[in-house]
Amino acid sequence: MAAAMGGGSGSSASRAAGKGLAALLKAGTPSAMRQVLDGVYAHTPPGVIKFNDLVVSSGEGCWITTSDGRRFLDMSSGIGAVSTGHCHPMVVAAVRHQAGRVVHAQQNVFGAHEAMVDLYDRLSVILPPSLDTYFLANSGAEAVDNAVKIARAVTGRQNIIAFEGGFHGRTLGSMALTSSKTIYRQGFGPLMPGVHIAPYPYCLHCKAQVARGHAGYPSPAEQAATVAATCGCSSIGVKAGAPRDISCCGGPLESLEWMLSTQTAPSDTAAVILEPILGEGGFLVPPPGFLQGLRKLCSKHGILLIADEVQAGAGRTGKWWGHQHWWSKPTGSHPQAGTTDPSSETSPSDDSPDILVFAKGIASGYPLAGLAVRRELVPRDKMPPGTLGGTYGANAVACAAASATIDVITNEGLVQNAALRGTQLMAGLADLVAELPPGLIADIRGRGLMVGVEFGGGSGSSDGNMPRYTPAHKGVASAITKACAARGMLLLTAGARECVRFLPPLTISEDEMQQALSVFGEACREVLLRQ
Repeated sequence: MAAAMGGGSGSSASRAAGKGLAALLKAGTPSAMRQVLDGVYAHTPPGVIKFNDLVVSSGEGCWITTSDGRRFLDMSSGIGAVSTGHCHPMVVAAVRHQAGRVVHAQQNVFGAHEAMVDLYDRLSVILPPSLDTYFLANSGAEAVDNAVKIARAVTGRQNIIAFEGGFHGRTLGSMALTSSKTIYRQGFGPLMPGVHIAPYPYCLHCKAQVARGHAGYPSPAEQAATVAATCGCSSIGVKAGAPRDISCCGGPLESLEWMLSTQTAPSDTAAVILEPILGEGGFLVPPPGFLQGLRKLCSKHGILLIADEVQAGAGRTGKWWGHQHWWSKPTGSHPQAGTTDPSSETSPSDDSPDILVFAKGIASGYPLAGLAVRRELVPRDKMPPGTLGGTYGANAVACAAASATIDVITNEGLVQNAALRGTQLMAGLADLVAELPPGLIADIRGRGLMVGVEFGGGSGSSDGNMPRYTPAHKGVASAITKACAARGMLLLTAGARECVRFLPPLTISEDEMQQALSVFGEACREVLLRQ
């Protein structure tokens, strides 16, 4: 994180800004970049965190180049937004072409523009078939806000249930649903009312698992083997461990049912929203049966289920959408929103969200987001013309970028590449865990190219004689990201615990992934073995 943020109008940085920051940058030296950053920070609110004091000059594939000529392997990809890599030629060509035709044909002024029509064709192919109605916006937070509006309008209910550790955005609405860290809501209350936060199955820290010596929690090697088996990549580098999934106590679903009995009655609950794999909350993968049980519970009570696929979607996890790892059946009939249908508890086709929110990787870093919803959930009598909109939603250039992104992901086999390279990553991380003293890396988890690593305090064990997990020293994850940056690789932390997350472009090669593993291993040895 930047050491200096701001400095006031009288600071030397501000005076330097008056001389022309761009002119200073042309020197191409580290000192010039430092002066430019001081000038930028003098005009930037301190609340905008900066993880790396760098000025980016260009990007290509999985690499970015700074203004002083350094190259970095980017394992953050704009927090998962640059799905096809920096400046993919097909995306660049589509953007240039569209910018020469029409930049913005506002979605409320016109029925459509050609770039929107092209995108709708593609969305109808990659989205679940029953989610046949689309609303396009600028950001994931805006799309989440509109998903909540739709859920409240169609059900006539006011309450929304979100999950502990979830991140859904920074607007006043989406911020109320977010609980991955207190900093995102700190000082901004009162927040949107009608929000209830339910426990999420963070099984590594579950008291039931601790009591059993984590006997029901797979080791890193078993996690890697499970990922390899689920994506059909079992031949890639997994040296030890057989596939074994988490054995969940069922407590989170029981807590949710208790919440419906004590805090928000089903007749008052419009929707449940969750990320299929928690993102900012630590890249938590749900245990077997959790999402299926959640789907059945929502259907039983006529509660809509919103899948926030902003980070897990668009091929990131080795499937087009993160929920497809657990909700894989074709979409069938659902009970009418706001009604109770007990028979749906066992419906074999009841296997998809009611609303799906997408953003980030869908447009390779261009500002496009949206939601897909079943047509019957946006009836004209409850959502008449004028209830949805936004100036920049469905921007023509962003739509062109999204169409090109979908074509690249499809034609270049990037969903499969995410599964392959994710398996390679998990196998390499499992090898690193085996090399280091027990417990320094407490967990590796994820799917595809959405992988998290959680650090512990050492002396851990999985043999039942010692605890699998002891708390890591505060700041370990941040120190490791800094050690990675010093070696030319960008990596981000995740969640309120000591975790880092791997989010490279879906185009990452086998050699680039091996380089990332090498750098990460060096950083871990430097930080973890000296503490």
